[in-house]
Amino acid sequence: MSITSLPTGRTDGPLVCAGSLPTPAQSARYIAALGKPTAAEVLQDCKDRGRVALQPRCGVGGHEEMKRLLTTLEAEAGPDILTLTIDSHTRLKRFGEARRTLHLRPADLNGYPLVAHGWQRGRALNELVDAPLEIRHGSPDARLLFDVSVASGITSFEGGGISYNLPYSKAVPLAESLTAWQDVDRACGELAEHGVTVDRELFGTLTAVLVPPSISLAVSVLEAVLAARAGVRCISVAYPQGGHLVQDVAALRSIPVLAERYLPADVQVHAVLHEFMGVFPRERGNAEDLILYGALAARLGGASKLITKTYQEAYGIPDTAANVAGLRLADRANSPLLDFVSVDGAQVAEEQRWILDEVADLVEPLLEQPDLIGAIVEAFADGRLDIPFSASRYARSDVIPRRDATGAIRYSTTGALPFAKDRLRRNQELLHAVDGPGEPGLETLMAGLTGDINYFRELFGEGDPYAAPGPVRSRITSAPTPTAPRESRN
Repeated sequence: MSITSLPTGRTDGPLVCAGSLPTPAQSARYIAALGKPTAAEVLQDCKDRGRVALQPRCGVGGHEEMKRLLTTLEAEAGPDILTLTIDSHTRLKRFGEARRTLHLRPADLNGYPLVAHGWQRGRALNELVDAPLEIRHGSPDARLLFDVSVASGITSFEGGGISYNLPYSKAVPLAESLTAWQDVDRACGELAEHGVTVDRELFGTLTAVLVPPSISLAVSVLEAVLAARAGVRCISVAYPQGGHLVQDVAALRSIPVLAERYLPADVQVHAVLHEFMGVFPRERGNAEDLILYGALAARLGGASKLITKTYQEAYGIPDTAANVAGLRLADRANSPLLDFVSVDGAQVAEEQRWILDEVADLVEPLLEQPDLIGAIVEAFADGRLDIPFSASRYARSDVIPRRDATGAIRYSTTGALPFAKDRLRRNQELLHAVDGPGEPGLETLMAGLTGDINYFRELFGEGDPYAAPGPVRSRITSAPTPTAPRESRN
């Protein structure tokens, strides 16, 4: 990929200019010489062994601090893949501001400014740890960040033209972000020609608040098709844990089916679960219950990888010790002693059938169009594609999700989504038990949404922030739970 947007001149870290980055062939040789597996190889190995790979979220501004964070996480928890979470300035291409902040107040950065540090420091981080690294960020235009990442020898890169635009940005046109990410995907294709497979993880988590499974998976299918057409050979489809075991397992098991339907057979595809990204319980025991619950959902759903959470999620950015504890706890779900844990196979199959039908309603009319990017842009403009609670003016956000009586996420309002009548009827019927027949009034809707967002806090009896501590354990019986031994684990 030609580099056209690199900043020139002096920086606060290593010099970065248009001629300073290694070529793709040089980066490929460096990656081969590192002597450690790529992210794609780790994912495939875990998938073959029936083990869920574990990955934390982590990123701090200073280079020495980032080194300590990565080495401590690896030494104390042994994650399969490690993360460089990128700061907000870099995500928005404010590279000068990232450099200034790094120079003056690195602790103010909410992630590692890789472009400001430069690819030499990226390589230094890579060479410190045995696990491959992934870049997590949130940028609608990540071309420069990708170039520096590859030069650093990093073999996994998250994001997409829809999923890293609409949840984060207000005024970035979809056509621009989709085109920018096509450049990233073509660069992955070029690296593949040099023998390096870059894992491209798609952020199906979206806004992370009550995301219906079919919306998440439909966006990922469209991004995956674009990526595969551009030459990407390894695609990870990330799905956000909703909190209903049957629904989450069904969504994860849908990913290989969707890959078989819509992607070339030679593309390596992995299912990834993000542990619950909504409002987390405040009490440590309750938070740890939810972490283990998510890890079991990943195992039962056949996920290749789990992005972990910590018991400090309710209070802000977790410290290193909490990250270590979260990784160790999630790894308990990989224990062979838990082979007896299962989930009702008939319920999962039924839920999966509806999810796949809803995804087909959303994506198949678009995949028939000769210009897929143009079709996606038009579909969001018309509301035939939509995501709830979007920050962007390029999504209508007419979709209103709600939890049904069992806690599964349904569509209360579908806007202009082109669902077949039986799909619409099913969602309505499942929500009748919550709000009654007919459209709920505004007060009822807002109260219901608030309760749905605070689902796990209320489940654990933490609904009142001023209430005395102590979870109401008896309420856990209303949550979907694993059953045994009706079905062996996939």
